[in-house]
Amino acid sequence: MSFHGHITDTAEASRTAPPNRTLPVYDARRLTDGDGTAMIVLDDKTYQLRITRAGKLILTK
Repeated sequence: MSFHGHITDTAEASRTAPPNRTLPVYDARRLTDGDGTAMIVLDDKTYQLRITRAGKLILTK
């Protein structure tokens, strides 16, 4: 296995690799309670998540 030009053995790679984890999954339609929009807060900023008529997601500040 090669990383940035350095050869790494499997034992070393397993020591430095991040642990496997399952990411959370959220259904956008449930987040938006069926009306297609939801507000999401990160720190002191509020963002709007919107489902378009074409079924795409848009996140705006």
